Amino acid sequence: MECMTSSPVHVEISSPPVFDRVQVLLRVLLTIVLGWLGMTAGWLVWSLYLLLPVIAAISVSLGGDRFRVDVAPRIAAGLAWLLALSAYMMLLTDRFPAGVDTNRIELPITGRPTVGSALARLVTSLPSGIVLLVLWFVSAVLWLVAAAAVIVGAAIPAGILGYQRGVLRWQARLVAYHASLVDDYPPLAIDTNDADHTTLTTSEAR
Repeated sequence: MECMTSSPVHVEISSPPVFDRVQVLLRVLLTIVLGWLGMTAGWLVWSLYLLLPVIAAISVSLGGDRFRVDVAPRIAAGLAWLLALSAYMMLLTDRFPAGVDTNRIELPITGRPTVGSALARLVTSLPSGIVLLVLWFVSAVLWLVAAAAVIVGAAIPAGILGYQRGVLRWQARLVAYHASLVDDYPPLAIDTNDADHTTLTTSEAR
């Protein structure tokens, strides 16, 4: 399902025309090692789910603009890096995120949370989060197809890249809302539109 959505959160990832087989094998190895160490994606997701609203609520309770000035920018930077890592692991890019390219992942800080509204995210985020779990399952299946395509020397189908990009955008909009960075509820639609992606690729080529 392709659609345009309205959200203050923007994620634009430019994928290479040809993916490196070695990089694919490195991702497989990284997944195995992290799993062996017990650092699975599920562990990270549940930690963020529980911690982000609590951190926001505590910082808001301290009064003033502490959340917007001190806490929110650090949360946004950390989440942007994790989203860049997700893009790498989802076979959207071949470059490990040594740093964060803010032109690609924009998590604006426009939210005005209260202690109650920050903690309410633990409940209000659930509908979007449940849908995201289903999207992740499909994404995992498509990842296997994409990895196999790279290994045999074929290009990753544009439809798969579009879907993975849409899942990443859903994820970004949900975590920005869940962390109270924005007040806008994440659109319940997967955005695979590549119009801005084309513009980004062109501008980078100059």
